[in-house]
Amino acid sequence: MSIAIQIPGVKLGLIEATNVQVQLVHPGLAAEMDAVCDRIRRTHTIDQVALLDSVRGVRGMFRAWGVDPSRYRPSSEALLRRVVQGKGLYRISNVVDVCNLCSIETGWPFGLYDRAHLDPPIVMRLGQNGESYEGIGKQTWHLAGRPILVDSRGPFGCPISDSTRTMITEATGSLLSVIFAPATVSEEELQRALERYAQRLESYAAARTARLAVIFS
Repeated sequence: MSIAIQIPGVKLGLIEATNVQVQLVHPGLAAEMDAVCDRIRRTHTIDQVALLDSVRGVRGMFRAWGVDPSRYRPSSEALLRRVVQGKGLYRISNVVDVCNLCSIETGWPFGLYDRAHLDPPIVMRLGQNGESYEGIGKQTWHLAGRPILVDSRGPFGCPISDSTRTMITEATGSLLSVIFAPATVSEEELQRALERYAQRLESYAAARTARLAVIFS
C-alpha cells in the first residue's frame, strides 16, 4: 500500500503488519511505558516540550499547512504534555500503546488504522469544506483546512485525531500505521524509528511486519 502526498513539508513512514493479536494489557509493554514516561517526566518541564527539536519541527510543518498547532495540537505533542504533567500514557491496548510509546520517543505524530477498513488508493491532503468524521474520543471532527488521510470511502486519519471507522479493536488482524515526520527528518532517522516500531509490534502483539516504507513529496 502507498500514499500519494499532495501537501508539502512532510515525510511519511509506513508500516503494514499482519497476524496482529490485540489484547488489553501486556505486562512487558506496561513496564517499558512506565520507564520511558518516568524518564521524560524527570528530564522535561511542560515549557520545555515546545522547545524540543522534534516538536518544533512538527509545529513548523503544521504552520506550513496553515494549521495553528496551539489550537489544533499534534497528537505527539499532546501525549508528551500529558506525560510531563505526570499523567502517563493512556492504556488502551497493546497495539495502540506501542504506537503511543513510539510517538512520544520520536516527538512525531503516529496514525494507526485497521487495514480491513481501508479502501485504497490513499491520499494525504488538506481537508475540504464539509468533510468530517467521528473522531476517537471526540464528537464530529470537522476537517476543512486540516491535514488528512483519505481513501475511496473518505477521510479517516489525521496527525491530530483519527476516526472511529478505522480504529484498532480487539477484532483487528492487520494494520497500517503512518508516521507523520517533518521533511527535514532524514530517511535514515525515519527508517530507524520504523524498525523500532516494528520490533515492538512483533514483541508485544505477535505482529508480522509485511512492509516498511518511507514516502516523501
